[in-house]
Amino acid sequence: MQRRDFLKSAALASVAATVHATGQSPVKRPESPDMVYRTLGRTGERVSLIGLGGAHIGFGGAQAEPDAIKLMHAAIDGGITFFDNSWDYNEGRSEERMGKALKDGNLRNRVFLMTKSDSHTAKGWNKQLEESMRRMQVDMIDLVQIHEVIRMNDPETVFAPGGAMEAAIAARKAGKIRYIGFTGHKDPAIHLHMIDYAEKHGFHFDTLQMPVNIMDAHFRSFQHQVIPVANSKGIGVLAMKTFAFGALIEAKVADPIDMLHYSMTLPVSVVITGMPTMPRLQQALTAAKTFKPMTQPQIAALLAKSKDLAADGHLEQFKVSERFDGTSRNPDWLA
Repeated sequence: MQRRDFLKSAALASVAATVHATGQSPVKRPESPDMVYRTLGRTGERVSLIGLGGAHIGFGGAQAEPDAIKLMHAAIDGGITFFDNSWDYNEGRSEERMGKALKDGNLRNRVFLMTKSDSHTAKGWNKQLEESMRRMQVDMIDLVQIHEVIRMNDPETVFAPGGAMEAAIAARKAGKIRYIGFTGHKDPAIHLHMIDYAEKHGFHFDTLQMPVNIMDAHFRSFQHQVIPVANSKGIGVLAMKTFAFGALIEAKVADPIDMLHYSMTLPVSVVITGMPTMPRLQQALTAAKTFKPMTQPQIAALLAKSKDLAADGHLEQFKVSERFDGTSRNPDWLA
């Protein structure tokens, strides 16, 4: 995608953001001068460009709970307002820790809280939602996303009678959630099918989440195929796997700050990144504080470094293997 396409897509997203998809009133949250904030699709919500990844705060063996809570508080103090999570992260530990960190109502009000549910049935989706709310000690979650839309027939299952979408819409109507999105990491064609299938059912997703990194630009590219479509429809784009779950850092493909700046330059609403330690949190905060949209020559140079390594997707295992497919390894989660 050329820089002019970045700017065009960003402009489309800005126009679309003036129309609120569900009639929800955006919440005004404090903003830090050291953080970048963007509008979340057409919801009108202002969120931090850096989002805290929920999977990493639940690693029990690698991080003590008090340290995880301290890290989340430091993230809020640093201006991060977007918190990511999922029902299936670390057997619920990620949601439980986040609930303890946000137990203070003042802190909860400073955060746009998101989690994900795996089930494709209304019954299972409701059960997982209730468990997420209990773990996070809240009576409302800002955004819940249908997690791991990674099979081409997943949209049909989700929108079928008695499917997860029935429960999600009902939960929004009941005030348990405010916005609805979906996630996936396998193939951009599946994302496009989900968007198209939703439209055929008269439904507009508020957000979608997908891999965005310097490898994705070359292989089975979400940023080339999905971002322009999402922007044109006012769907907030949540970027994840900026470092391909650490594989790009281990391979020393490029400087981590440069990789973050690359993803931040794209017309996305949030770049979700894992912050298992204080140094990683500080790295993300530094990326936000020093961020300037990359120029086309800078982008070209960075992508040239990753082109050969990206050819077969081996550094993006979530695309080419089942290693990161939680619902494939645990099919009961879909029920």
